[in-house]
Amino acid sequence: MTNRISKGAAWLAGGAVALAGAAVFNHVSARAAEKKFPPAGTLIDVDGVKVHYTDTGGPGDAIVLIHGNASLVQDFEVAGLVSRLAATHRVISFDRPGYGYTERPTDREWTAEAQAELLASAARQIGVVRPVVVGHSWGTLVAMAWALAHPGEVKALALLAGYYYPTSRPDSRAVAVAELPGIATVFNNAWGPLQTRIVGPLGNKMIFAPAEVPPAFNDNMPFGLMLRPQQIRASGEDGAQMPANVARLSARYNKLQMPIVVLWGDGDKLVGQAEQSERLVAELPTAAGEAMPGVGHMIHHVRPAAVASAILALA
Repeated sequence: MTNRISKGAAWLAGGAVALAGAAVFNHVSARAAEKKFPPAGTLIDVDGVKVHYTDTGGPGDAIVLIHGNASLVQDFEVAGLVSRLAATHRVISFDRPGYGYTERPTDREWTAEAQAELLASAARQIGVVRPVVVGHSWGTLVAMAWALAHPGEVKALALLAGYYYPTSRPDSRAVAVAELPGIATVFNNAWGPLQTRIVGPLGNKMIFAPAEVPPAFNDNMPFGLMLRPQQIRASGEDGAQMPANVARLSARYNKLQMPIVVLWGDGDKLVGQAEQSERLVAELPTAAGEAMPGVGHMIHHVRPAAVASAILALA
């Protein structure tokens, strides 16, 4: 018995040392990533929260881009969407709370509505007037929450590969550990970043399938920033809270009266688009939709010209 207890204690001690070592490695890697990839844009204070955004483009009306889960502002730049839109329009991309260089204070719950209020306030602060608001994936929830809270401030919505109605999400269940007290701290700082390093390439293949992952995505995305513990925490919290956010918002979609374009890939393996995008288009009189053949969840990377054209038609 004593021998078994000693072995158990040794395993626990070894595990604790391994987790501590992983946490140190992740901390050092995060600082190195921040040195390699400093803020791509500007930091402003919005109600006590630092918000990071990029702002570029021509004299046309503003277009605001809101990224999905686990991502950051560079996503739209690497996809080639920003350059296409900025040829004629002012284009603003925001890091959502906890992603890139936008803060995510722990004194509040970062629902889609709370994130929308932060970004809407930031947009007003930098002089953005009635933008076309574009959201991809989780960003569609923030875009719609923004439009529901401030309909007079949103010219139109462009919703890309979104999740709009409460259905089962395996990825949401998988990241629920990020919400568990005690365990969340260990996961976000130690195991989570390492796990993402290991399975990330497979995950990227899944979100792009049936298309191939573009070389520009692998070569130019700042993955080091995306693997920082604070971003792992934000991604886990957002994923776990996604069904509750959708349940609240979907009860009010009928209040959306502005022009809306809904785009999705017919091969999306992450979101069942027949029960999401197709349903949204059928239920909203002001919405027009288009399925892109041979495309998965990352439609703005695989069909950037078509996505840009649909957005510009609203602007």
